[in-house]
Amino acid sequence: MTSPTAPARPVNRRHWRFTGWLLAAVWLFFLNIPFVTALHQPELWRRLLGLGSVLTFAVAYVLIFEWGRSRRQRHVPIPVGRARALIALLLVLGLAGIPGTGGDWLTTLVFVAAAAVFLLPSVESLVVVVLAAATPPVTSHLVPGWESESTVVFAVLLASFAMFGVSRLAQRNGELQAAQQEIHRLAVAEERARTARDLHDILGHSLTVVAVKAELAGRLLELDPARAAVEIADVERLAREALADVRGTVGAYRGVDLASELAGARSALAAAGVAAELPETVPELPTDRDELFGWAVREGVTNVVRHSGARRCVIRVDAAAVEVRDDGRGPAGEPAGAGHGLVGLRERADRLDATVTVGRAPGGRGFLLRVTMPDTNGRARG
Repeated sequence: MTSPTAPARPVNRRHWRFTGWLLAAVWLFFLNIPFVTALHQPELWRRLLGLGSVLTFAVAYVLIFEWGRSRRQRHVPIPVGRARALIALLLVLGLAGIPGTGGDWLTTLVFVAAAAVFLLPSVESLVVVVLAAATPPVTSHLVPGWESESTVVFAVLLASFAMFGVSRLAQRNGELQAAQQEIHRLAVAEERARTARDLHDILGHSLTVVAVKAELAGRLLELDPARAAVEIADVERLAREALADVRGTVGAYRGVDLASELAGARSALAAAGVAAELPETVPELPTDRDELFGWAVREGVTNVVRHSGARRCVIRVDAAAVEVRDDGRGPAGEPAGAGHGLVGLRERADRLDATVTVGRAPGGRGFLLRVTMPDTNGRARG
């Protein structure tokens, strides 16, 4: 899953970096007013000062915007003190161009207000926006020859509102990215847990049967060498099957079906010397239910062979339930279902809204494991 997505990440980063620069640079078109004013200054020093201040202001604004945007993307807080200093720097650069740009320097207030909305906390940015919007009408009364510049006031408010939307969009994108990373982490954790659970269930059953057959072969080695050889051959076969199961689980999800598990149960119970009463036929079941019932048989038989000390095991299957019971010692002192295998079985059953019942068999002797599907009304079948 990681290989297809990994190569795409650098491309996306370059795309968003280019988009960020473009988003900042496209608004610089509005600096053409002070730029043209400076370009037509009759005195050379005013012309150079005006052009230099406008160009420096434009570069500073783009760099500041990109700095704030990159920190938002990396979920790094923007230092308020540094943000204030950068906003003050933009204001100073705008004021420095007054000899060359005259009253048209007020256009730079549009960018100062937008940068404040993007970088500063809400209250401080609101103060900057209000001051920037109030400056053109105030200066028109204080400085002879400067016009009211109502267009600048409108531009300040419009740019601030647009930047507010951009900043909130950047924040939402950051939160979405963080949520996606968390979902990916949880999916990886769930996949690891599923793989570990399947390996436990597969190896727990297979190794239990291998141990029983190896013990039986050891007892028969002197009494019946031919039978011991058969059991050893079964041990080899089971070991190879367990290895194949592990490879299948690691490489991809390994399916379990009820018919195969019943056949394996017959062999395992026979090797353990447990009389088995198994169904001769398997009902037609949906794939997910067939798999769940297969896991139930596997877990139930593993417990019978490993823990119960039983002499007889009965497995019942119908379209709505599967049941494994024995006449052994019954549940131990710890709570029934505390083992890892039963925990995994409950997790699988929960996906189908099935019910797992564990406890003493009817009559108070032995152990009972039952998995029951709900009826059409959502109630567990009896």
